[in-house]
This record gives sequence, C-alpha cells and structure tokens, in this order.
Amino acid sequence: MKFNQLKSRRDFLRLGCRTISSVGAAYAFGEAGLLQAQIQNPGTYQALVCVFLFGGNDANNMLVPNDTASYTQYQKVRQNLALPQASLVSIHDPLSKATFGLHPSMAGLGALYNQSNPRLALLANVGTLIKAVPHDPVTKKPNLNSVPLPMNLFSHADQTTEWQNAVPQGGASANTGWQGRLADKIVQLNTNPAIPPSIAVSGSALQLVGQATKPSTVGTSGFSPLTGLNDPRTAALTQMLNLNSGVALIQAAQNSANAAMSVAKAIDSAVSSSSPLTTQFPNTGLGQQLAQVAQIIQIRAALGASRQIFFVSQGGYDTHSAQLGQHVQLYGELSGALVAFDQAMGALGVQQNVTTFTESDFSRTFQPNGNGGTDHAWGSHSLVMGGAVKGGNVYGTFPTLALQGPDDSGDRGNWVPTTSTDQYAGAMAKWFGLQSNSDLDYVFPNLGGFGYATPPIFG
Repeated sequence: MKFNQLKSRRDFLRLGCRTISSVGAAYAFGEAGLLQAQIQNPGTYQALVCVFLFGGNDANNMLVPNDTASYTQYQKVRQNLALPQASLVSIHDPLSKATFGLHPSMAGLGALYNQSNPRLALLANVGTLIKAVPHDPVTKKPNLNSVPLPMNLFSHADQTTEWQNAVPQGGASANTGWQGRLADKIVQLNTNPAIPPSIAVSGSALQLVGQATKPSTVGTSGFSPLTGLNDPRTAALTQMLNLNSGVALIQAAQNSANAAMSVAKAIDSAVSSSSPLTTQFPNTGLGQQLAQVAQIIQIRAALGASRQIFFVSQGGYDTHSAQLGQHVQLYGELSGALVAFDQAMGALGVQQNVTTFTESDFSRTFQPNGNGGTDHAWGSHSLVMGGAVKGGNVYGTFPTLALQGPDDSGDRGNWVPTTSTDQYAGAMAKWFGLQSNSDLDYVFPNLGGFGYATPPIFG
C-alpha cells in the first residue's frame, strides 16, 4: 500500500498493525504486568538463539549410528537413502560409548563437537509429548493408548505450532510461545523497557509471543520498517503518527506504531555506530539471519539488554523426494551458518553467554518412500551449540532402528520421542535463569508431568 493511497483511518490502522508486527517492539503492558522470576546471576548477559528447520528435518541422516552392526541395520532399512559409511563425520559419545556419524556436509559442526573444548552437543529422539509413552510389557511396543497424545501428529502446521507453544494438547496457553512466556519472566532484567527481549529475524514467530511481552521482527537488510531511516516516507509516516486523532483506539494504534518506529531507529542507530563484524558469514538466507543476530548481540549494551531471545529459520526440509541432494545443500548451509555464528560469538567475547539450538516440525520415516524421499514422522534429533554447553556428547536415548520395534509408533520407523520438547526447552530455560517450579510451570505447562527433569546439556 502506498502512503498516498491511505484513504481511511481503517487503512491507517492496518498499516499500523503491520508496522508493529514487522518491526515490533511496543510493549502493551505497564509495570504491574511485569512478571517476577527467580533469576540466577541477573547481572550477566545471556542469549538464546532458536534455529527452526521448517518442513520436518529427516534427522535419521543427520545423526547416523557408525558401529558395524548398527550401521548395517541402518543401511538395510534406509536402502537408497543410506549415506556411505566412509563419508560420515565420525563422532563418539562418551556417555553411551557409542560411535555415530554426522552427515558429510556437517564437517564444520563435527569439528566443533570433536575439538578439545567442544561447543556442540546433540539431543537424540526429542519431540512433542504430553506424557511419557510407556511400553506394553508383553509386546514391548509403545502403548499409545495409555496416555494422551499431541494433537494432529504428522501435520506440519500443528506440529510446528506445538513445538513453538509447548502446549501439544491445546488450551489457554496455545496462542503464546514458550520463549515468549520465558521473556515474560526475564524482561525486568533489561534496563530499556522499550526494547523487547525477543527478536525474530525470519518473519513473525509464535514461539516469541508472550502473555505480557511481544517480539520485534527485523529483516536481514536493515532495522527500519521502510527502506531507509531518511526515506521521505519515514518522515511522512512519523508526521501522521504524531497527529492527535482524539479517538482512543486509533490513538493507541498511533502510539504503538510510533514506539515501533522509535525502536527501529534506536537499533539502526546503534548498529550504524558500532564496529563492523569481523566474521564473514555465508551469503545464504540462514547465514545472513545469523549475521543480523550477531549485530544485535554486539550492541546489547546500547540496548540495555541482559537477556535476549532470537528466532531464525531455514526452510526446505519437507523432503518427500530427492532427499539426498537436498540434504547436501541444506546441511551445508546449516553447518556453515552455525560455524560462522560460533566464530562471531568468540570474536565478541560471548561464546559462554549465547546458546544456539535447533527445532523442527518432526523427523521423517526411517524407511524411505518410493520417490527417493521420506514421509512425516515424530521423534527427531537436535543440535545445541555454545560455550556453556557440555559439548562432545549425545544426550537422550537414541532409538532402536527397527521397523515395528520398541521405538516405532507404526511400521515405517516413526520414532516415539523419549525426551519431550518441554524437557529440551526446559534445559534452555533453566540455563537462562528460571529456577522455581512455579516459573517453569508458567513457561512449560507439561514439564511437571516429567518431574521437571531436563537433559544435562549444560555444566
């Protein structure tokens, strides 16, 4: 919509709402709305960076068993999708004494896992759960009828939503995200209440929406809602926003949009006056998103931020066909972007303070389909990177790679998760500072059902 085409206050309100969501940032709450949390070390800086792999990452080819017997079983079932054993990036898990291999396009991440001070770990077989699924004592199969299950398993839209809101059963909290609710708990630690703690760099994300806090959204080419802060349209919009309409609803929208403009200018100004990043990021979508995150982390002091939460994403993982070739590109871009981001955090001196982790809709069937691809499944494997991570380990329980075996919810290798998304994300939240069960209950309504147990990813 052109600015000279605004014909009504309704048009203005639509523009204002888009401005708020695309640049974000106006807090719609006062002092009374701030939630208190028991935070450890509130004076230190910490950031969480979620990398969402949209489409359902076939993690069966991201983390592959590498001992002779297990690889033979993998190769037998994976058939034309089996990666050559010699091509795998070899890693060892000292916890289970097992050997694994990463996809050959992940050599850079393999180096982070294998180095003397490892900053990469993996969590095996994690997914949406309401309660842990027990096994039938006779058949040894998962007893799926004994517990409530997440809504609409194997649906992209539903499973993406459930990963992001951590409420797979639906309910009152389903319209907010777990990182947004986490932001509700830590927002008071940041000294500038006008700058939201949560920022998406790949479009709006439910995961960042809180009950009391709302996220910002920035692009990879700048922080202004328009093409440039000195663009004549910016001045025109600013003038419009400063008009007193006399109508409460419209005035509230104007105030929110005006605050969003102010935040965009504040971030852009701080970035412009900071030193350029020394790290070269790949010229890929994910690479440029993480470069933008690194820039915002660099200006954390100027923004008054002690805690920051970011959401970036990579698409293309819905690999129903031609998976082998697609994975070469996807995993290469993922590995390159994450390694560059790790280097940037080292250059900024915050490797210990920033944790980056992956999520995805679900994994895919262990047994291929007839098109050189795989279909929607359930439990997946995730990557966790950062200086505070106890790297060089594979946490969780790796599934038994047997069709109709003890971890298969069907007959094609649909792994029943052995770690819930609540437990996985709960580990991040505890590292971020949440300690009390009441705070954890607010962020993760189902975590108490797992005894508040979380994988020991952090030292």
